[in-house]
Amino acid sequence: MPIYKYKAINKEGKKTSGLVDAVSEDIAIEIIRDRGGEITSIREEKQRQEIDLPFLNRIKVKDIVIFSRQFSVLISAGVSLVQSLKLMVDQTANLKFKKIVTDVANEVDAGAKLSDSLGKRPEVFSNFYVSVVRSGESSGKLEDVLGYLADEMEKDYDMASKIKGAMIYPIFIFCGLGAVGAIMMIYVVPKLTAIMEETGGELPMATRVLIAVSHFMSGYWWLLLIILAGIGGGIRYAAKTPTGKRLMDIILLKLPIFGRLFHRIYLVRFSRSLSTLLVGGVSLSKGLEITANVVSNSVYRHLIDETRKEVEDGNSLAMVFSESKDVPIMVSQMLAIGEKTGKLDVILGRITDFYTREINNMVANLMTLMEPIIMVFLGVGVGMMVAAIIMPMYNMANQF
Repeated sequence: MPIYKYKAINKEGKKTSGLVDAVSEDIAIEIIRDRGGEITSIREEKQRQEIDLPFLNRIKVKDIVIFSRQFSVLISAGVSLVQSLKLMVDQTANLKFKKIVTDVANEVDAGAKLSDSLGKRPEVFSNFYVSVVRSGESSGKLEDVLGYLADEMEKDYDMASKIKGAMIYPIFIFCGLGAVGAIMMIYVVPKLTAIMEETGGELPMATRVLIAVSHFMSGYWWLLLIILAGIGGGIRYAAKTPTGKRLMDIILLKLPIFGRLFHRIYLVRFSRSLSTLLVGGVSLSKGLEITANVVSNSVYRHLIDETRKEVEDGNSLAMVFSESKDVPIMVSQMLAIGEKTGKLDVILGRITDFYTREINNMVANLMTLMEPIIMVFLGVGVGMMVAAIIMPMYNMANQF
């Protein structure tokens, strides 16, 4: 992206100079004027060499959240749609996302609708996002819809961040234990067990198992890596097939301890997404269709799709939910109340708040329980390894 060197006079009448990063000279001039400067001269300084590496320029959810929040603030402040998008170009740090926002700004400036322009980029702006923006354009309340969308995206992002943060500690510990265990089995244990094997005495079962595992890992560590890579690749391939994806989603929901947490997460995604769409003016049937893809779990997606069909046939939204074992009775009862009172979006918001608090409590409890569980696991593993080594040494000592 070009960098422009400029000289200008600020509001106090003083001469200033500097550099501005913009896609064109016109946008650079607009940026400088928005900062309160009157340009006296401007020229392109140099062309920045952009590094287009996927792992560096990957557009994260956080980038979309920040964009939505800043965009909503600019629109609500009375800044025009095109001007807001051009200002967002200067505020966006991610190079790939900066180019996308620039293209959107140019298309909107040329007369395209914002929702149509965003819809051309489904890899960045989801169908959910585009539908909410389109409803805001139709109702003439784009600034309100963008603000509400930013609020809900921030809440969803915060919840996901908390859950990921809670998982980092145990994953790090287990990976560390696995690495230390592998080093012990490949380099340390063989030297200790070599002495025991030379004695020729009968070794305990635990020691023989330890020696067998150690020999396998020492001689065939490469095979173990291939097996692990094959299992990982097989799981990823299976996850891309409908049958495999559904099986994995069912397993997730039935996991001990974590299964209940995943149930709550999918319920929050459903209620928050549908509430946001209804507030934005999207019809219930269309909202259910979009929400089914947002939830991302095939079990709940099937449940929502069946609910959409019932709604299109004129039946109650809560009918399918009340018959499902994956949905708490309270949820179906509250949905029924929301339909009868005509305040479904409000009820969905309350469901979201209730289960969000429950998720936060469950994550906090898991963090509290995880440390003693890891300590017990570590103690048992180390104890078994030490016993397998100490027992034959103790037997040999008794023989003398």
